[in-house]
Amino acid sequence: MFRFLVIAVALILSAPLAVPAGAETRVPQSQTEISLGFAPLVKQAAPAVVNIYARIVTQGQASPFAGDPFFEDFFRGFGTPRPRVQNSLGSGVILSADGIVVSNYHVVGQATDIRVVTNDRHEYEARVVLADKEADLAILQLEGAQGLPYLPLRDSDHVEVGELVLAIGNPFGVGQTVSSGIVSGLARSGAATGNARGYFIQTDAPINPGNSGGALIDVNGALIGINSRILSRSGGSNGIGFAIPANLVAQFVEQAQEGNIVFERPWAGMAGQPVDADLAQSLGLELPEGIVISDLHPQSPFRKAGFEVGDVIARVDGQPVNSPSEMVFRMSVRGIGAKAQVTRARRGATDEIEVALIAAPDDPPAEPVTLDEKTVVPGLSVARANPAVIARLGLPLTTEGVVVTDPGPYGARAGLKQGDVIGAINDEAVARPRDVRRALSDPGRWLKMDLSRRGQRVRLRFRL
Repeated sequence: MFRFLVIAVALILSAPLAVPAGAETRVPQSQTEISLGFAPLVKQAAPAVVNIYARIVTQGQASPFAGDPFFEDFFRGFGTPRPRVQNSLGSGVILSADGIVVSNYHVVGQATDIRVVTNDRHEYEARVVLADKEADLAILQLEGAQGLPYLPLRDSDHVEVGELVLAIGNPFGVGQTVSSGIVSGLARSGAATGNARGYFIQTDAPINPGNSGGALIDVNGALIGINSRILSRSGGSNGIGFAIPANLVAQFVEQAQEGNIVFERPWAGMAGQPVDADLAQSLGLELPEGIVISDLHPQSPFRKAGFEVGDVIARVDGQPVNSPSEMVFRMSVRGIGAKAQVTRARRGATDEIEVALIAAPDDPPAEPVTLDEKTVVPGLSVARANPAVIARLGLPLTTEGVVVTDPGPYGARAGLKQGDVIGAINDEAVARPRDVRRALSDPGRWLKMDLSRRGQRVRLRFRL
């Protein structure tokens, strides 16, 4: 048995970037193996986990009277914004010998100065090359790095509940630590806190503050997830941990290596809801599983593939999807330009349909406009609603017209919000972004704006 363990460690040392899907996982099977514990595994994996020190410089709150024609002179200097420095501490995982590192967005996503310290105390300056707030992932590049140890990525779709795992990170800034546990759940959609939404691997391995961005590895030393959050009533480590699956990390690395600075997700152009017991009965399904389509955009690739409202999507590439978050995850893992095999249930029958995964079309052209100082609302940005704008702002698929993409400082004070659809200004209909510029260049003494906000009608009226 000891000889078998030595062979396993040798395999870890020569592991490629990706681990075969069929790699065997097992538990210790003798007293000798139990006495060794995880020491050989930790010696192999720990050098690829780094500590991250990030600094974020923000501006303090500006004066609430700034720009006011009457009170600005009386309160000049009141609330003058001053730079504020926020320090953040977390972990990261090296994924290539030339210094590609993955961490959490909430650790480094908005940092202006990032310092990475390896396990052997070498320090590197780092820059963010790709970050996404929704996925809570960020890809870093270490400056001048060569020959670094790194972890191979495992196909996280083959992770099973009950597997032994180790969480490696830098909690509380005390130095690198390791905690052990098992995979306690899969397909945890939207269960984590904070910005992260989507599909997670659940573990009972303690994830302390500072472990964010660290590695969750299996007994073969392969990375199966990036530690993200812990759900705890007490605020301590005695809770449920969530890790972002390695398959999504692999897609982030691929896009970063292609030069993307923004993570691009395939666009479904579809809205849906999970199938519960009542829906399953009404749809003639044996079990409550999958998601039922409630709306389809005219340009949706699913509509073009033959899907209709009322169809149930049960699987994507053979993997079950039981929530919109799982659907987004499956599409994101495949990537733009790929094709997915989607299992559809319709009126008691099931079939397989191939769907092309595309980016949200910028059609019709968005025609973005940002107002200048010659208008009464400088800084206001608007655009024509199209699939790309709808996807970026998270608007309903039925959104049409001219959308506020950024209210700007003056627009926000006037009550405008991102996502508002401008229907009319001073009772004149707004059809294109250029109509907004023209209407706000010389509106007269009064300004009236008719808006649609998440389906509700809003009217703003104020004297200039």
